[in-house]
Amino acid sequence: MKRIKLQMVRDDLNDIPGYELPEGYRFRMFEAGDEKIWADIETRVDEFETETKALERFRREFGPYIDEMGHRCLFIENPEGEAIGTTTAWYGDLEGDGNIRGRIHWVGIVPEYQGRGLSKPLLSQVMNILAEFHESAYLTSQTTSWQAVNMYLNFGFRPVRLDDDYEEAWSLLEEKLGRIIGY
Repeated sequence: MKRIKLQMVRDDLNDIPGYELPEGYRFRMFEAGDEKIWADIETRVDEFETETKALERFRREFGPYIDEMGHRCLFIENPEGEAIGTTTAWYGDLEGDGNIRGRIHWVGIVPEYQGRGLSKPLLSQVMNILAEFHESAYLTSQTTSWQAVNMYLNFGFRPVRLDDDYEEAWSLLEEKLGRIIGY
């Protein structure tokens, strides 16, 4: 499938679907020194070529706000206590209009743990964290992450038109997912 960037919004953070982690797994929040763990996970899910590049991005994006990470960055730990997934309940101005929304940011579960029922609990938990700080939320993704996009749709996110290839992206996704998205 052609890779096209896309954006989605959820106009409110009410009625967030609830999902529990499988037995033995647990959530924990970011702690001082977890930058390397974040970088390892994001590198293992192919967001970065190297852990060094991931750390550079972390420091650039979150470094000035490191104190907020303890309230906003979430990890999933496996039964052995190893962090194997992460996402951040961040914030930003998606449309450049001064409207600051919550942002689902840097979602990742390492490949060997994908397909184990962890994504929905992770999304549910991070949305509940966002609801403590914000009234609405957005995320960015791409057509090649069609399984994640399908989950986001099921969690109440909808497409938002910001790019010229908006219609192509959502047409491809409708075909791939076999569902009407109503973009």
